[in-house]
Amino acid sequence: MKHLFYILALLFSTISFAQNNALFEKGNTLYNQGKYNEAIEAYKAIIDTKNHSAEVYYNLGNAYYKLNKVAPSIYYFEKALQLAPNDNDIKNNLAFARNMTIDAIDAIPEAALSKLINNITNYMTFDGWAKTSVVLVLCFVVLFLFYYFAYSSLRKRMAFIGSMVSLFLIVITLTLAFHKFNLDKNEKPAIVFVQESKVKAEPNLRSEESFTLHEGTKVHILDTVKSWKKIKLADGKTGWIPEEDIKAL
Repeated sequence: MKHLFYILALLFSTISFAQNNALFEKGNTLYNQGKYNEAIEAYKAIIDTKNHSAEVYYNLGNAYYKLNKVAPSIYYFEKALQLAPNDNDIKNNLAFARNMTIDAIDAIPEAALSKLINNITNYMTFDGWAKTSVVLVLCFVVLFLFYYFAYSSLRKRMAFIGSMVSLFLIVITLTLAFHKFNLDKNEKPAIVFVQESKVKAEPNLRSEESFTLHEGTKVHILDTVKSWKKIKLADGKTGWIPEEDIKAL
């Protein structure tokens, strides 16, 4: 019975992969034909199967960009960048999409050391750093075994140095992995999805208006009170926005 379950699971995953691949190719064909709405439907059908990839999100961003839909274009480029943080095509197209936004927000400059650490941490996803750590652990084990069984003093010395370097890199990559995990956990970005949203000083309609945001602007969610979200901008401004006006990444 257990073997049958594994066989059925493998068969199901193979069929699902084939269907998603067919949908992806269909979406690409429709996109190249200029049928952007139909292409979006094909790409979203892949996401509905809980299969997420930078390629699908990137193509969705491009399709929405072609339709001049600012908010969803930026939203899906940001989603793609979360999965492939070093992809230059995604970064470039996201920059083009951001040029269509109205709000000009100057980010608060980071301290040099903090910026350097965050840039290194964001070079890969949490999974990327974790996988790198696993590879380094395997390297450490192999080098340590080579050191243990080697007869030549030179080979022992080289294996020992290599194993210590691997151990040092394991500590570094694990630290970066956990730092990346904490960054992703604490950072709750969202995109404004309405043409214009009035941000309030308090989570109610009667409170004073703090500022106005427009579609495509990226914000960070700090808190939730009923149907209101407390947000923070890159320049440090905070306020309360209706939950339905933004879409969390």
